[in-house]
Amino acid sequence: MSPTIIVIAVLALFVLIIAIKAVQVIPQAQAAVIERLGRYRSTAAPGLNVIVPFIDRVRARIDLREQVVSFPPQPVITRDNLTVSIDTVIYFQVTEPRSAVYEISNYIVGVEQLTITTLRNVVGGMSLEETLTSRDSINQQLRGVLDEATGRWGIRVARVELKSIDPPPSIQGSMEQQMRADREKRAMILTAEGQRESSIKTAEGQKQSQILAAEGAKQAAILTAEAERQSSILRAQGERAARYLQAQGQAKAIEKVFAAIKAGKPTPEVLAYQYLQTLPQMAQGDANKVWMVPTDYGKALEGFARMLGAPGDDGVFRYEPPAAPDEQPRPEDDDASIADWFDTAPDPKVAEAVAAAEAVARKEVPSPLAADAPRSLQQPDQS
Repeated sequence: MSPTIIVIAVLALFVLIIAIKAVQVIPQAQAAVIERLGRYRSTAAPGLNVIVPFIDRVRARIDLREQVVSFPPQPVITRDNLTVSIDTVIYFQVTEPRSAVYEISNYIVGVEQLTITTLRNVVGGMSLEETLTSRDSINQQLRGVLDEATGRWGIRVARVELKSIDPPPSIQGSMEQQMRADREKRAMILTAEGQRESSIKTAEGQKQSQILAAEGAKQAAILTAEAERQSSILRAQGERAARYLQAQGQAKAIEKVFAAIKAGKPTPEVLAYQYLQTLPQMAQGDANKVWMVPTDYGKALEGFARMLGAPGDDGVFRYEPPAAPDEQPRPEDDDASIADWFDTAPDPKVAEAVAAAEAVARKEVPSPLAADAPRSLQQPDQS
């Protein structure tokens, strides 16, 4: 191989190396800080960039995407002198690559240390209970302080989150006991409230039951009284009509008997014979111990017949009753004042009273639960 070819090959290799050094390809979402002879020249954007070999160099490649950094748990003392372990997560993004390179040597370490000191300042002014219940407030305060402090580093803090807040084991045991006591307290309160509600509902149910039973007994008494009244009225009307019919029948029988006697024109002997037939009936009964038969009863009848009667063709005196006037009322005639005694139609007033009692019995009794329940529920609270 001749020296000329060797020289040409060396020159070609040198030119290739210079070309490779002069071309820089920056990926998307990254930026490169370019220095010329040790001084900042420019920030290379994503894509193809040309620099001067051996004069310009890439100082650092910066990731422009939002980054997530989780810091190890840090012990922090609260206002009530209790040490808690807090684990944080930082979401940040580099917005100025030049500041991130030249303003701080390691911005991730700077963010971590700034987060720890700020967290201790914020939590140091809170008690343990406030620390456990104020995560959002702590996050906002940390983000505000970190964003303001890292602004000159070309970093924007997007979000700060507290992953966990772990109190000491002894405090955790006390908190568990307190939570258990609170749960037992709430359970006892709920149980007492349930028993109170149950007692109130039971009392209201008994009250409603007694009201309905009283209303039912009242309506039953009304219907029973109306039924007894109606039965008594109908029974009295029946007895009255029966007595009247019985008296009318007896009057008709007596009338027939007297008519037969008058038509037969009895002699004193016949009357004496009828009297003797009646004596055994008159002697019946436990009260009739001794019965005296008058011996001169025939003579009395004979004198009565001579005084009121007239001798017949055979010389025997017979009773002649006086002629009855035509205007005298007859037994079979009914009086107009008793015409309604035999009316079997029901009394309209009684029917109306029964219908009114049935309507009252079927009327629904309003429930006092809807109106009295809220007032009854409020009374135990006031006491």
